[in-house]
Amino acid sequence: MRSYLLIALLAFAAPAFAQTPPTAKSPVATNIPAAAPKDVESIDAIVTALYDVISGPAGKARDWNRMRSLFVPDAKLMPTGKRPSGEVMMRLLGVNDFIATSGPLMLEKGFTERELARRTEQFGHIAHVFSTYEGVMEKDDSVHLRGINSIQLMNDGTRWWIVSVFWEAETPTMPLPKEYLSDTKRP
Repeated sequence: MRSYLLIALLAFAAPAFAQTPPTAKSPVATNIPAAAPKDVESIDAIVTALYDVISGPAGKARDWNRMRSLFVPDAKLMPTGKRPSGEVMMRLLGVNDFIATSGPLMLEKGFTERELARRTEQFGHIAHVFSTYEGVMEKDDSVHLRGINSIQLMNDGTRWWIVSVFWEAETPTMPLPKEYLSDTKRP
């Protein structure tokens, strides 16, 4: 009886394994907005698009679907820093988490982030960009940030994808080193 049951299970399971999976334009099958080809054609294009999509004056809605289109599904954005207690912490945010927590503040106060310098390393289909940034909150002169965005990228053969962005802002006790204020290995 057991052997008949096993044969029956295998017979029903075989067609499921034999089916061709659906083709997806993403390296991971999921629904994400289509990216503008110019935003994802090169490392420089996708990094530029990332800075552009989060920047804008107060009252200007950001194109969050454009932002979503730059990232692989389940990509992470990870701000890191030291709490007043001295404990170093990191937050793990999905793209939609970042939009939900930062979007309203950017809309209300205006925020512009620009790249000051970049270091890029690439091997095959993967790349790492160490991007020095400066951010300014339009309606709050006390908010002037500089730091490093560590951006991991992947090329699927047709376009570049952001896999993660991991960043830390400089502090009075941890200023940006001079070597990260000038470009090296920029495409």
